[in-house]
Amino acid sequence: MRPAILLLVALGLGAPAAAPDQVLVQSLVRDGRVEVSFQLQDGFTDDLRAAIKSGLPAAITYEIELRRHVFLWYSRTLAHATVTASVQFDNLTRHHQLMRTIDGRGEEPQVTADEELVRHWLTSGERLPLFATDGLEANAEYSVRVRARTRPRVSWAFWPWDRGGAAGQARFTFIR
Repeated sequence: MRPAILLLVALGLGAPAAAPDQVLVQSLVRDGRVEVSFQLQDGFTDDLRAAIKSGLPAAITYEIELRRHVFLWYSRTLAHATVTASVQFDNLTRHHQLMRTIDGRGEEPQVTADEELVRHWLTSGERLPLFATDGLEANAEYSVRVRARTRPRVSWAFWPWDRGGAAGQARFTFIR
């Protein structure tokens, strides 16, 4: 009986606390598109900052899903997008190169020495027009779900069910 109690105590005390809203998400329907804004709370940790300063390339990948809610049934994923914000620090010039890709298509890279801009670049996205409203049904409830993962993974905790990421969602009713 003791091993079972020890296992329950280890699972209960060692498991990371669930924080379902670590990513703040907002959605806006405008001009035939669903625009998504997100902010990763506490995503720019001291460990991530140290990894960047050492010259390691770092990135935060946001997996974004547009979902339709069905009463008393599973939500259906209608569309999916991947946004990756990455940074590479050059120790010689003391500048950061910032790059963002949306579904593999890259934007123009930026170069900066401002660490606050790097933090903002990695942990937020503003009004990204990710999904078309063509197939959406009027007066139906939808949600935008965002999951974030950091690379390199700076946490040493190993749990098979923990993907080392944060998540959040926002619901909206589509009105045509």
